[in-house]
Amino acid sequence: MTVATPLARSDVATRLPARDLDRARRWYSDKLGLDPVEERPGGLRYRCGTTYFVVFQSTGRASGESTQMAWEVDDIEAVVADLVARGVEFEHVDVPGMTTVNGIADIDGNYPSKGRGERGAWFRDIDGNLLGIGQVIR
Repeated sequence: MTVATPLARSDVATRLPARDLDRARRWYSDKLGLDPVEERPGGLRYRCGTTYFVVFQSTGRASGESTQMAWEVDDIEAVVADLVARGVEFEHVDVPGMTTVNGIADIDGNYPSKGRGERGAWFRDIDGNLLGIGQVIR
């Protein structure tokens, strides 16, 4: 039996880089309807559900090569439609076993405790961070 380490008992939080924090703040507000719940010099803290993420001032660039953060939603079609209406552009994915249709892909398989599959959609923020939306298929 593995003993839970301090990390296993701790919350995790995403950190997303932004080259221009004011521009990022406007994008997250205008496109996602999110406003920071707290801020400090060089950082904006957002709350979604019971979790938090931070957008921080950085001279580095987001890799955007894989999903950096994702939301789990109950109705992916409604969320995608809302974001499209706000001007969010979704990625088109066409790889073996997964193709997006109207911005949403059906994904076979999931973690056993979650369900039998998932639907997913991806978009980039103003700095190129790749963000995702997922809906569990039970």
